[in-house]
Amino acid sequence: MASQDARQALIEGLNTDLAHEYQAIISYLVLSQLITGPHRPELSRFLDGEIADELNHARFLANKIVALGGTPTTRPAEVRLSTDNRAIFEIVLQAERDTIERYTQRIKQADAAGEIGLRVDLENIVSDETRHRDDLERILRNWKE
Repeated sequence: MASQDARQALIEGLNTDLAHEYQAIISYLVLSQLITGPHRPELSRFLDGEIADELNHARFLANKIVALGGTPTTRPAEVRLSTDNRAIFEIVLQAERDTIERYTQRIKQADAAGEIGLRVDLENIVSDETRHRDDLERILRNWKE
């Protein structure tokens, strides 16, 4: 059986992830509105389309935190903004990279806490976030302004 310390560390880590999912929801919502220029419709739609995935991740994390005996955070991580289109996508790309790194650490914590099902669920989220990262990298590749 996993130790209480491992379980508590997992809850704390999941709350960090939840704060960053809130951040992602806010970021995508606001940044999609700050896009300007001739490609605004497509770029804005792309960012806006990511909100549902991030909301589902947040819902999953909040549910799991409660199931583990914790209380979900209500505070988002700091939101970075820009009004430069390329910078907006660079901000979002870095957030996706950071998210993948955090979830990779959380997978290790889930294993340490004996939460095998959670590990699988987190691997699925990493898969989603990796697709987001790949799409963003392709958008930024050869971006000329």
